[in-house]
Amino acid sequence: MTVIVPVWNRRELLERLLGSLRAQTQAIAEILVVDDGSQDGSAELAERLGARPIRMGAHGGFAKAVNRGIRESRTPLIAIVNNDVELAPDWLERLERGLETPRRPGGPPHNWFATGRILQAGDPSRIDATYDALCRGGTAWRVGHACPDGPQFHVAREIQSTPFTAALFHTALFAKVGLLDERFESYLEDVDFGLRCALAGCSGRYVPEAVAWHAGSATLGRWHPETTRRIARNQVFLIAKHYPARMFLRCAWPIAVAQALWGLLALRHGRGWPWLRGKVEGLRRFPELRDRALQAPASALAGILATDEREIRRVQRESGQNLYWTLYFLLTAGGAK
Repeated sequence: MTVIVPVWNRRELLERLLGSLRAQTQAIAEILVVDDGSQDGSAELAERLGARPIRMGAHGGFAKAVNRGIRESRTPLIAIVNNDVELAPDWLERLERGLETPRRPGGPPHNWFATGRILQAGDPSRIDATYDALCRGGTAWRVGHACPDGPQFHVAREIQSTPFTAALFHTALFAKVGLLDERFESYLEDVDFGLRCALAGCSGRYVPEAVAWHAGSATLGRWHPETTRRIARNQVFLIAKHYPARMFLRCAWPIAVAQALWGLLALRHGRGWPWLRGKVEGLRRFPELRDRALQAPASALAGILATDEREIRRVQRESGQNLYWTLYFLLTAGGAK
């Protein structure tokens, strides 16, 4: 098993993560620290602590760093972990068991990927992430984010998409569906990957016993202008890349609602201008992402989005209503059925 850790500065976080990797009960063949242009000696620290540093030279974004690590890996399993994560000692062991859990009677013998219950480092009583869901409007939710941890998040289940915050993969999956799309740079590149997995029929497993703690946007900050710009742009990229013309027309109203509501959320945090810049860039580059040869039939995409919206609604009912999703489903006549 190889563990890939993409880093861009914040060496103190890397040191803590490497300590939790050394404490794992599951053997690790190699730790690759992909240094994405750090200026604080992160690569030197990684080497001193027994990891193999890969120096990218210039900052190119999360997707490019992860892809470099995947290309350098030589093991059948790959774990990808952000540097602002701390892992329970049995995290890898539990995820590896989750990979081998049969998906369904008569189905494939293993899951393609697995992720666990990721708690907020600053408030471990709340969920940071579990798995991803994408609505028809092209905005995504880390299912359970900011919700109180509770029994509904302690149930293992089959999932369609995993955040790359902390997850384990069969290496063969990347040959089957491709690497991360480097045009996304950072943010939502994992949602794009998860959508490609779902369209290819490659599902994974949520393993709630595999616990990690995540600082969350520790490098730039959750509402940093650059974070906001990239998310706003990449929301447009998702739609451009995956929605065939028929689906785009069918979802025009949910798209308008989801994107406008996210803009209001950005404005509330004083990030209206970066949001607008991101949307303009996304629209300008729309034709670049519009590869019809890669687009799945509208019916296949509609089925995946309907499943995801039902999951968002279920968790909202069980964990408390988030204003964003309450307004989205209200304005889009209740969501996909």
